[in-house]
Amino acid sequence: MRKLKKIYCGTSFAFGTVTLILMLFLCFGQSAYATGSAADANQQITDTSRQETGELTAPSTERAEPGTTNGMTFSWNNEEGDLSGNIRILLVLTVISLAPSILIMLTSFTRIIIVLHFVRTAIGTQTVPPNQVMVGLALFLTLFIMNPVFSEINETVIQPLEANEINQDEAMERIEAPIRRFMYKEMQRKDLKLFCDIAEIDMTGMDLSEPETLEPIPMNVVIPSFIVSELRTAFIIGFLIYIPFIVIDMVVASVLMSMGMMMLPPTTISMPFKILLFVLADGWDLVIGNLVKTFY
Repeated sequence: MRKLKKIYCGTSFAFGTVTLILMLFLCFGQSAYATGSAADANQQITDTSRQETGELTAPSTERAEPGTTNGMTFSWNNEEGDLSGNIRILLVLTVISLAPSILIMLTSFTRIIIVLHFVRTAIGTQTVPPNQVMVGLALFLTLFIMNPVFSEINETVIQPLEANEINQDEAMERIEAPIRRFMYKEMQRKDLKLFCDIAEIDMTGMDLSEPETLEPIPMNVVIPSFIVSELRTAFIIGFLIYIPFIVIDMVVASVLMSMGMMMLPPTTISMPFKILLFVLADGWDLVIGNLVKTFY
């Protein structure tokens, strides 16, 4: 798990750094280039007109006064009152930089990656499958499970927003609805009640089966409740996965002790039997199939 955290932190840091550089380049470089080009064009037109009238003078050597601008402009809104192109690029790059955290906190990724880690640890293969394979498998399983949610967001938010049928505020309100329904379906009431009690929110008359009654609960309460529920479910599944492999370890350890081979590590002998059991039982189909079914 530490290796997985280390890889994730390093990848997130590198991705965030590259995103920040691109964001600064796109937002400020484009504006500076456009402003500079316009200023050069205006200067050329002015010089040409002065040459024609004989009024061209030597360039001024006076320095600009402190506090004056350098000609770079940064507009918040366009003529229609929406966000300008630079601001939209800034927001998109910000969302991309936060994508790993959003993926972990608001989707099924947490449960899947923890269960896969339990499977690898129970078998005893510390580096097989590699972390990259496990993260990739968890990612594509997450996309498979979250496909209905993403499709609804695309139909109700992204397409109307691109067609200028809704504004940004309405888009943010619409995007919460399918995500909330998904989290409420996978959440346990006691976890939600725990954070509601901490936030001093009264849950009287609220029911997880009726998301409309839970609208007063803010997202900063819903998200940690969902994460805690996912952790509990993943650990329960991990415990069930461990049981047959623990039995193999106990049998092998008892046999080795009865033979007087106490210096031989039981895990060295039990690992091939664990792998054999996992393959004969078609373990990947059982684990992945039942893991995906927990979301339906």
